[in-house]
Amino acid sequence: MASQNRSNRVEVPEAKAAMDRFKTEVASELGVNLKEGYNGDLTSKEAGSIGGEMVRRMVKSYEESIK
Repeated sequence: MASQNRSNRVEVPEAKAAMDRFKTEVASELGVNLKEGYNGDLTSKEAGSIGGEMVRRMVKSYEESIK
């Protein structure tokens, strides 16, 4: 990809590393085998389950922080 999409630009490099660790942790807990680098062999269901669970946990964390 020659030009990077603005929505994929990393503003805070530490955040990217943290999100990668979070994604790996969630995938492991869901039994989805992620490898470093490209994971194009994942099914849509597997990828969606990881992303969905990440969002659920982030929302839950936020909701708990505002109580």
